[in-house]
Amino acid sequence: MSLSLGQKAGWGLADMGIAVFVVVKQLLVLAFLNTYLGVPIALAGSLTTAVLIFDIISDPLIGYLSDRTSSRWGRRAPWMFVGAVVLALCMIGIFAVPQGFSTLGNMLWVGAFFVLATIGFTMVAIPYGAMVGEITTNPQERSQMTAWRMGFASVGILIGGAVIPLIAGDSRQGHVTAAMAVAPLIIAAIWLSLWATRRAPRHASPSIGSIGANFKLVFANGAFVRLTLLYGVMTLAIAIITAGLPFAALYLILDNGQTLLSGAASALSVLSLMFAAFVVGSILSQAVWVWVSARLGKLNALVLGLALYIILLIALFTQLPSVNVTAIAGMFVLAGMTNGAYQQIPWAMYPDLMDITAAETGETIEGAFSGLWLFGQKLANALAPQVLGLILAAYGWQETTQGRVDQTDAAVTALHVSMTLAPAAILAVAIAGLVLIYRPAVRHGIS
Repeated sequence: MSLSLGQKAGWGLADMGIAVFVVVKQLLVLAFLNTYLGVPIALAGSLTTAVLIFDIISDPLIGYLSDRTSSRWGRRAPWMFVGAVVLALCMIGIFAVPQGFSTLGNMLWVGAFFVLATIGFTMVAIPYGAMVGEITTNPQERSQMTAWRMGFASVGILIGGAVIPLIAGDSRQGHVTAAMAVAPLIIAAIWLSLWATRRAPRHASPSIGSIGANFKLVFANGAFVRLTLLYGVMTLAIAIITAGLPFAALYLILDNGQTLLSGAASALSVLSLMFAAFVVGSILSQAVWVWVSARLGKLNALVLGLALYIILLIALFTQLPSVNVTAIAGMFVLAGMTNGAYQQIPWAMYPDLMDITAAETGETIEGAFSGLWLFGQKLANALAPQVLGLILAAYGWQETTQGRVDQTDAAVTALHVSMTLAPAAILAVAIAGLVLIYRPAVRHGIS
C-alpha cells in the first residue's frame, strides 16, 4: 500500500523537533560552557564528548526495546511520545545554570541535564529512524520521505542555529529564554508526526529475538556496517564545522558594515545569518538531490555531493577571515546545498540495506538497525567537540565569560584550518571509502 502525501510529509515533520536539539548539542553547548560559564575549552570539549559517548551506549538498548514493544499505538510511538517531553524539558535545564556556581558546579549541572536530554533524544531518534524501514519498502517512497524529513530538518536547523542564538543574544539568561521558547515546538513537531502517521503500515508483532541475536543479524549485513562507519566519517567533518561555527562567527567573519547583508548581520547576528543562509541552501537542494539520486543512483549522487562540498570548503578557506558578510553568506548557501546530499542520501540508502536482512531472515528488527545506524553519527558528534577543543587549546585558545576575548594569531589560524581544510580532508576519506569499500559490498543491485 502506497503512503499518502500527508503520511510522507507527516513522518518527516518529527525531524524538525529532533534537528533543533541536534544543533543545540553540536553548536551551542560547547560554546556556552566556554564563552558564558568560563569553562576552559579542553575541559568543555571533554565534558561534551563524555555525554555524547554515553548517548552512543544507550542507542542499541533503545533500538532493541522498541523492537520488542507491544502497544495499541505500535512499537515506536510510545517511546517517541514520552521522549519528546524529556528532551524538551531537559534542554531548558542545560542552560538554566544557577548563578554563583564554581567551574566544577557549572560542569556538573550542564552535564547532568545534557545526559537526561540525550536520553530523551535517543527515545525519539532511534524509533523514528526505524519507522522509515517499517512503513514502506519502496525505495522511491523512502527517497521522497527523506526529502520531506530533511526539508523539515532544515527548518529545525534554522531554529536551533539561527532563532535560538538570535533570542539568546549575548547573555547566559538569554539562552534559557531561547530554550523555553523553542521547547514547545520540539514537542509539537514530534507529536504531530505521530498523529499524521497513525494509520501508516506497521509490523504489528514485536521482535522476540534476544538482543545478542538481533545485533548479530545486523552485523552480518556487511554493506550496512560499512555504510554506517562511512556515514560516521562524513559526520565527523560536518560536526567539526558545526562545533567551530560560533567561534568563527566571532573571529573569522567580521562584518565591515558596508555590504548588502550588513544590516541583516547586525540585526540577526553573524551566526544567525550564516545559519539562515545555510538552511536556505539545504532546503533548495532537497528536490534536486532526489532527482540526482533517481538519475545517477544514490551512491553516485552522494559521491558527487561530497566532492562539491570539498570544493566549497577549499574556496571558503581562501576567503576567510573576511569582513564581507554578504559574500560569506552566499558561500554558506552553497554549503547548505552541498550539505543536502550528506543530509538526505545516506538516510535513503540504509533502509534499502535493512530489506536484505528482512528478506533473508524474516526478522523485522528496524530498531536494532536504527540503533547501530546512529552509532557512527553519534560517535563522530561526540568526538568533534573534543577534537576541536584539543586543537584550539594546543594553540592557546582563551576562555571567557564575556562572549569574546582577544585570541592569538596562532589560535585563530588553528580555528581557520579546523573549519575548512581539515573537514575537506575527512570528506575525501569518506569518498574513497564509499568507492573502494562500500560499493563492492552492495548486493542485489541496490545503489
